[in-house]
Amino acid sequence: MLTTEIRAFKEKIQHQAVIGPFAKTSDPALIEIMGYAGFDFVILDLEHGPNSVQTVQNLIRAAQVSGVFPIVRVKEDPFSVLGEVLDLGAGGVQIPQITNLPEAQNVIERAKFAPNGMRGVCRFVRAADYSALDRFQYFKEANESVMILQLEGEEALNNLESILEAEGIDIIFIGPYDLAQSLGVTGQIDHPNVESSMQEIIEKCTQKGIVVGTFVDTLENARKWKKLGVKYLSYSVDVGLFYDQCSSIVTQLNRN
Repeated sequence: MLTTEIRAFKEKIQHQAVIGPFAKTSDPALIEIMGYAGFDFVILDLEHGPNSVQTVQNLIRAAQVSGVFPIVRVKEDPFSVLGEVLDLGAGGVQIPQITNLPEAQNVIERAKFAPNGMRGVCRFVRAADYSALDRFQYFKEANESVMILQLEGEEALNNLESILEAEGIDIIFIGPYDLAQSLGVTGQIDHPNVESSMQEIIEKCTQKGIVVGTFVDTLENARKWKKLGVKYLSYSVDVGLFYDQCSSIVTQLNRN
């Protein structure tokens, strides 16, 4: 079942843009709602949020119940959790702060079984239906999980061409806030230097046939980057979306 979801997601993103939020909630119900609302994916965030491997397993289940593709963003030092979240059934992993080719190759190797990598082997896990799935089928199909590498700084930009040589990259994700900080314009994600750097990444990834993603928190920016070729659009964060809606209701009612 998981392999079918992965293949469907990869097929869809080749032909059109997909959209989904980051999620910091620990409540599976909210993840379910995101699927029923029509989001294509959700990024369950272990880097900036209170979740853990223990809590994220039920969020992955909730995503699959309502048909939203579960991606887990791991911490900046990802090696201790990469295999764990894939064991739990994450359809993809998003790894922050990739700055050079060896780092890219290392994380991909840790997320893949041989011959593509050296991920720790265990078939008594949720992703293998707790051993109900044929072991050889599982080890082969598990290597189809979506690999998303985040480039967030000037160093990564300088090493972009070599990073793109890594085998197994599905999506390059541009972190605009960290990129802006590294370029000396903290918080100014619409700064010309930030936008030109992002456009350079998009151009080089497109030449390699690699999908590009980024974070947006306005519809204007979502439309802009979609038009410029970004296909993996991370639209805001669950808590921010909830705050905006609550604030809007209060503001409109207080006007009367």
